[in-house]
Amino acid sequence: MPGTSVSVLELSPYTNYTFTVEARNGVSNQSPLRSVASTIAYVNETEPPKVTSIIMEKQEKSSLTLTWTVPGRQMRSVTGYKLMYSKKVDQQTYTVLQSSSNSVMVSDLLPGTVYVFRVQALTHDGAGFYSETHEFHTLEEKAETNWVSLAAGIGVAGVVVLLVIGFICIRRRKRNSRARQGPEDIYFTKHPDQLKPLKTYVDPHTYEDPNQAVLKFADEILPSAITKQKVIGAGEFGEVYKGTLKKGRKDISVAIKILKVGYTESQRIDYLSEASIMGQFSHHNVIHLEGVVTKYKPLMIITEYMENGALDAYLRNNDGEFSSLQLVGMLRGISSGMKYLSDMNYVHRDLAARNILVNSQLVCKVSDFGLSRVLEDDTEGTYTTSGGKIPIRWTAPEAIAYRKFTSASDVWSFGIVMWEVLSYGERPYWEMSNHEVMKSINEGFRLPAPMECPSAIYQLMMQCWQQERAKRPKFGDVVNILDKLIRSPESLKSIADFDPRVSIRLPSTSGCDGMIFRTVTEWLESIKMGQYLENFQAAGYSTMEHIVQLTPEDVTVVGVRLPGHQKRIAFSILGLQEQASSMGVYTV
Repeated sequence: MPGTSVSVLELSPYTNYTFTVEARNGVSNQSPLRSVASTIAYVNETEPPKVTSIIMEKQEKSSLTLTWTVPGRQMRSVTGYKLMYSKKVDQQTYTVLQSSSNSVMVSDLLPGTVYVFRVQALTHDGAGFYSETHEFHTLEEKAETNWVSLAAGIGVAGVVVLLVIGFICIRRRKRNSRARQGPEDIYFTKHPDQLKPLKTYVDPHTYEDPNQAVLKFADEILPSAITKQKVIGAGEFGEVYKGTLKKGRKDISVAIKILKVGYTESQRIDYLSEASIMGQFSHHNVIHLEGVVTKYKPLMIITEYMENGALDAYLRNNDGEFSSLQLVGMLRGISSGMKYLSDMNYVHRDLAARNILVNSQLVCKVSDFGLSRVLEDDTEGTYTTSGGKIPIRWTAPEAIAYRKFTSASDVWSFGIVMWEVLSYGERPYWEMSNHEVMKSINEGFRLPAPMECPSAIYQLMMQCWQQERAKRPKFGDVVNILDKLIRSPESLKSIADFDPRVSIRLPSTSGCDGMIFRTVTEWLESIKMGQYLENFQAAGYSTMEHIVQLTPEDVTVVGVRLPGHQKRIAFSILGLQEQASSMGVYTV
């Protein structure tokens, strides 16, 4: 070879290799001296092992015996195997078995049924890639009894009795077969809209080594299978890219979170913990983890790609474009995801529209499973206590005061998410300070119903905002309520009214000296609505006398574009009228 470099492939892991290089030219064969150098290299690890084929060794009515192979150079690192199988006609329900050898007999199968199988090799460093899917079927059940003759001999009644007995035996055998399978054998059982957990959430921080947690709950992906395309966001840990992941023969769209250069050990542990948490969840309304890159730099977390991004921004960009039924459908999806997490004994602590992602089919999925990571740069939205930061506008009173985070505090946050969705991404409590928000909540005030909010939905919000957490509905209750509303669309036609006894009042309804604002400009600036000054002037409302005589319904005549802004101005007018009347400034 003419060059001074070479790539050597197909090496075995954990092996010493000696490489000898000799420089040669046209007279090298004539010279007694040789220009030679040697070096020894130790290969610590190579790519994760992959099962290359699965073979059916034996076929029975209720069992199949399978064997599989791994490339010889990778066999030394294999410590065991994980087999996943399901019926071909129902791949939503599957079973996972572990084996120490490359052969296993799968029993308790149904006769004459096609099953699909995948095998994954396990190593001390984690799991390899799953094999391609293979299909095998059990033998048909042979008819050993002539039922016609039997019926003629013993009568119809006897046949019925035998069938009932047989049905009971089959049910009992199935029940017993399930009982023999331990919790490590069956991980999940899928239902039409969710994956019901058969185990509870495990806090990755209980692991002494976070690497062990991420290896247990997340698949390791080779960097060569990942292609970055464009930056779509950034966070505390680094940039987020849209990209593709080669999965078998397909390239799927994914989001790639990359840990920034110069990270601290604490950041690395938090980063891996987020992947360990996501890896435990599998539900239609919870963001799906594809895998991680931890054995190469940079570290990466790979999740499914959600085309429409964060829910709050998506709603603001599509203000007024959805029907109430569509918005309630989004809320139903979020509540279903939260019910799943609650059933797994997982408390989110930061449920907000910004942490809900939306795909191209408008399916909403709960995401962002790391509280502190979202809040570090949001000083206005958080409140610092001795135990860390809390997103005040979304957090239940007991969680703010005593740091008591439970599924009930997540239900309170879900009520705020409902308000965000129905107000098309409006900021909860608008420009009120955190202190004003906490004070108002403790005094019994609650957010008013958004514009055009169905009365039934606002009633559910108010239930979620019960001061006593025991009185709030469970997420299962919320799902059932939303299901009933969706099945009866006419129940969404009744619109909630504004009730000043239970609704929050904006703080900026008077000047700093306690007097009514002197100009319309002053008033609009105080509620952050200065951009609508020209609208008021064009409509003939140029003095505070005119403003105080407005009704909330008149705001739509002014031409305020966003429903949330209309509501904010309307409530401020109510506050002005209340103050003006008490001070005797104007008669309204």
